[in-house]
This record gives sequence, C-alpha cells and structure tokens, in this order.
Amino acid sequence: MPHFNVDNDDYRNHLYNQTKDGKRLWIYPGRIIGQFYRLRTYFSYVLLTLLFGIPWLEYKGNPLFLFNVLERKFIFWGVPFFPQDFHLVALGLVAFLLFVSLFTVLFGRIWCGWACPQTIFMEMLFRKIEYWIEGDDKAQRKLASAPWNTKKIMKRGIKHSLFIILSFAIANTFLMYIISKKEWLKLITESPYDHMVGLVAILLFTAVFYLVFARFREIVCMVICPYGRLQGVLLDNNSILVQYDHKRGEPRGKGVDKGACIDCHWCVRVCPTGIDIRNGSNQLECIGCTSCIDACDAVMEKTHQPTGLIRYDSLNGVNSGQKLKFTLRIGAYSTVLALIVAGLAYMLVTRTNFETTLLRTPGMIFQVDEKKHEVSNLYQMEILNKSMEPQSFKIEAPEPFTIVWVGKPINLVNAGKMTKGEFFLRIKMGVWKNGNKVPIRITETSAKEEIIKTSFIQPDE
Repeated sequence: MPHFNVDNDDYRNHLYNQTKDGKRLWIYPGRIIGQFYRLRTYFSYVLLTLLFGIPWLEYKGNPLFLFNVLERKFIFWGVPFFPQDFHLVALGLVAFLLFVSLFTVLFGRIWCGWACPQTIFMEMLFRKIEYWIEGDDKAQRKLASAPWNTKKIMKRGIKHSLFIILSFAIANTFLMYIISKKEWLKLITESPYDHMVGLVAILLFTAVFYLVFARFREIVCMVICPYGRLQGVLLDNNSILVQYDHKRGEPRGKGVDKGACIDCHWCVRVCPTGIDIRNGSNQLECIGCTSCIDACDAVMEKTHQPTGLIRYDSLNGVNSGQKLKFTLRIGAYSTVLALIVAGLAYMLVTRTNFETTLLRTPGMIFQVDEKKHEVSNLYQMEILNKSMEPQSFKIEAPEPFTIVWVGKPINLVNAGKMTKGEFFLRIKMGVWKNGNKVPIRITETSAKEEIIKTSFIQPDE
C-alpha cells in the first residue's frame, strides 16, 4: 500500500510516490464509483466535448479560438486580437491571476480535481483504459509483479498502443488551437515534406502527452505544477477543501471506544497521488479529486454510520462542528470575482473593431505655398482592421482644413489587415492658432468613429 505510517510525521519528509531511499513508488489507485465520481465524469464529458469540438467550429470563416503565438494571431470567441491589443491581454492576465488567487482562497484546488486537463485526461480517459485492459488496482499490481509472458505482453501492448493513439489525438487537437483547422487539414492531407515543422510538432506533442500520462502521471501534480505550490500561500483555515473530520473519526479502529474511522485505508487506496487525507488538508499533493469522499461514504454506509467523515468543508468548520454555509467572506470574495469578470467583459464588448495610428511625418516641418498663401503638414496614417470583414473608412478634418492624399487614399481595409497612407493637411496661413491640436475624425462602415488629435505647425505670424 503506497502510504507511510500515519501515526507519526514521517509523511512530511517523503513524497507519497517515493520510498525512503528516493526510488519511485508506482501508485495504483483503486476504482470507486460514487456520487462525486459520477458528477466529475459528466462534467468531464462536457469539457472534453468542448475541448475536442471547439477547434472545428468557425465564425465568419475563422476559427472560434486561435492561439498562434508564433505569428501573433489570437482569436477568442470569434473576436480577433492583435499586438495593438496587448493592453487588453495584459489586463486579462491580471484579471485571470486575481480570479485564480481569490478562487483558490475560497475553494482550494477544486480546479485541479474537476477541470484541470491533466486530471480529466488522466482519470477520465487514460485511467479508464487502464482499468478496462488490466483491471482494478489489485489486478494491476499482480500484473506488474508477474513475469513477462504472452498475457502480460498482450495487455501492456494494447494499453500503450491505445495510450499513443489517444496522445496523438490530443496532440492534433492542441495543434489545431495553434495553427487553425484549415492549416491542420493541409498538414495531414498534403505531402509531409511540405510540412516538416508541423509534422515534427505533432510527434513532439504526442511524445510529451504519452510520457505525461503513461509515466509521469501524479508527478506533474505533485512536483511540476506551479499551482500546487501556490495554494500553500493562499489557503487558510476558512478555505473550503476536502477535509477529514478528525474530531469525529479519531481514534481510529474498530470498537466501542473508537471513532468513526475504522482505519480501512480505502481513502488512501483510491487516491491518485497516494496521500492519506487523514494527515490533514495542508498536504500540497491533494488535488481535491473527491475520490476519498466517495470511498469513505461507501464505507460509512456499509458500517451503518452517517456519511461525511471526509467531505468538503473548512478546517474551522471541522473544528467547530458547524455545517458549511454561505458566509460574508464567501460573498465578498465572490463579489470581487464577479466584478473582475464583468470589468474584463465590458472592455471586450466596448473594444473597437479598428485602430488608427496618426503621426506627423518625422524630420519634416511645414510646407508653405506662397501663391495660395497656404501652409501644410505631411502626416502618415495606419488603419488596422480588427474585424472579420472588410471595412470602408472616411477620414475628415475640421474646417477650414483640407486633406490632400499623397497617392491612393485609405478607403477600404481588408479583414485583419493594415493599410498605410500619407496626406497633407492644408489651411490658409494665420487661420489656425499655433499650439492647438487638430481633431481628425475616422469613421468606419458601421458608423463607429474615432477622433485623433494631432499637432499642426506653421510659421510664426
């Protein structure tokens, strides 16, 4: 059984998946199907459907989501983002970090147990394949200790073949999020020699996913994942976690003078990271997957005791015996979370679908036409169309200014493209007061407009 003696603090000095001399201790979690496992299964099916389905969805001929870091192309829910939108991306990241921090303070690692791709892929896909082919934890231990014979080679071969196929499917899905469905279809239908970079990327992704889910497994959660380390800073005695009710459960064992815990070790046996939840909720290896809750509830029902010996609760709730309830703290934190999400949503909704840059041509001063008694300045303009459709633009200057384009004026800008142009801004000498800014109005197809104020220089009177 992969756990250490619970009667001392030895567990604090060793990882649960290691022996005392530092060797890897393979964890074979038992299978328990309870209330929370069923809920997690249904929820994971929804998330998996979204994960594998979203790359196939398009909006106006473009992917619904795109995270092309190499070419700096990003699309979220059909809305394209460009390098000029970096401030929104930065604010979004800050909002996301605040959201994660506040959410963790309230609910601990509920993300890890219910929504993390690592947990969903491992427990709902790879682990189920393993149970289907090799059996439960006892059968898997027996197979691991058995000599290499036809039966073992067959089972291990089928299992790892399915692991590779599933890893390949996951790798292709993630690649579609990066390069889009259209480019991915070219990658798999055209000659591999024309897409060597994409082919290598798929193979590398496949190898990484296979190693993660076939070999590393709980090491990702226990050692590699930074979020697991972060929770130790954010959690407090009011955080809602998977808790063992030590007041009700201790002392462990069977008999009239013992607590509710019969020391059956089922909570340890089903844990995917091999921990003993009875050692406390401050163990960073706990991913909040609720397997121990289902296992303990099943034992409580068999021994005719009330369920909830292991449950979602805060440490203060366990110590005081109060049931979990909506507190002012939860309300305040939830309000902050809602405001963060609402603020970010407002910025996205009010975001304009074009962006204009206007600069007076550097290195040049004013130009004077003595015959017409006019002065002019040369400007450079760039308009980025941040929408999915071509847009027409109208550029206007206030009277008495006139705009004279150098070459082709900016009228139409294609979807996702930037168009540049130059123009002279002219006015009769002495009409405009030095130091005043000139408001240039840019109006696009849907009548949305932007006003940019620019400097205008002329001879002193």
